Amino acid sequence: MIHQIRLLKPTKDLKNEYLDFYFEWKESGEDMVPWVISKDPEDFEGMVKWLLDNENGINLRDGWVPDSTFWLVSEENRVLGAVNIRHELTEFLMNRGGHIGYGIRPSERRKGYATKLLKLSLEQAKRLGINKVLVVCDETNVASEKTIINNRGIPDSNFIEENGNIIKRYWINN
Repeated sequence: MIHQIRLLKPTKDLKNEYLDFYFEWKESGEDMVPWVISKDPEDFEGMVKWLLDNENGINLRDGWVPDSTFWLVSEENRVLGAVNIRHELTEFLMNRGGHIGYGIRPSERRKGYATKLLKLSLEQAKRLGINKVLVVCDETNVASEKTIINNRGIPDSNFIEENGNIIKRYWINN
């Protein structure tokens, strides 16, 4: 059952809670999604600064766009998931990344958190002026596809990667 959960910007105040989230995911051996959670948190304050710099377009890598990262946090400050919202789309993001990438920690899946996380993320995207949001998932990720559809996702053409992986693309009018 989903209680009071909220999106918070990364903060050093949640260091222990974030590290618990990070190490659980690392130990699972799964791909870390969204990509920003794969950043090594050893220099935690440096990682938080890097995330906030990305949001403000500071020191971006060539070809990268500003993005906002939020943590999905429970009433008890447990970090349940994370989302990365790209402020604009490059050709790469148009095909493979979309505006919003999100993930729920392995032990908290199948509880409705992803649907709520995407809903809250759409509200943040709207605040950023993104009125038509692209969200994508691998064809094999049925749970993510259901989450997108549950948030009013409208199918667009698929993108097929060089290795044959099919990425399903959905637009959400915000």
